[in-house]
Amino acid sequence: MRRNRLAYLPFAFPLLALAEVAAFLAVAHLIGGGWAFLLLAAVTLSGFALLRREGIRGWRSFQQAAASGRPPGPEVAHSLVGLGGALLLALPGFVTGVVGLVLLVPPGRILGRRAVERFAERRLGGAAAGDLFGPRRVRVRVDDPTVVDSSVIDDVPPAPRQPAAAIEGEIVR
Repeated sequence: MRRNRLAYLPFAFPLLALAEVAAFLAVAHLIGGGWAFLLLAAVTLSGFALLRREGIRGWRSFQQAAASGRPPGPEVAHSLVGLGGALLLALPGFVTGVVGLVLLVPPGRILGRRAVERFAERRLGGAAAGDLFGPRRVRVRVDDPTVVDSSVIDDVPPAPRQPAAAIEGEIVR
C-alpha cells in the first residue's frame, strides 16, 4: 500500500527551517552579515516582482490558448511552474531561493512542467488530462517474436500488409 506523502510534511518544515538557517549562516560567514541581509532582501524583492510578471504572463497565455481553441493545459502547467518558482524566490531564504531559481530557468521549468502534467494525469485520469493537455503521442512496441520487420532483410522485398515492429499515433479518445 502506498503511503500518504503528506504524512512527512510535519518533518519537512522544521528540516527546511534548519537548512535555511544553516545556509544563511554560511553565506553570512562568507560575505558578512549585512551583505547577507541585503542579498536576502534583494532575492525576496525580485521574487515578488517575478511573481507578478509570471501571473500576468500565465493569464495571458491561458486566454490566448482558450481563444484559439487549443487545450490550455501546457500553458497552465508552464505558468504554474513559473509561479511556484517566483513564490519560492519571494520566500525569505537562500535554499528556497535556489530551488525557485532552478524552476525559473528553462531546463528546470521543462522538468517542472512535465511533473505537473504527470500529476494532473494521475489525479484527473486519462480522458480529462487529454481534454486539458490535448492528444498524447504514444509509441507502442510489439514484443511478439513472430513479427518480422522486413526492412531488416536486404534481399527479400517487403510483404504486403506485414505488421510493423512499432506503431506510432495519437490517442484522441
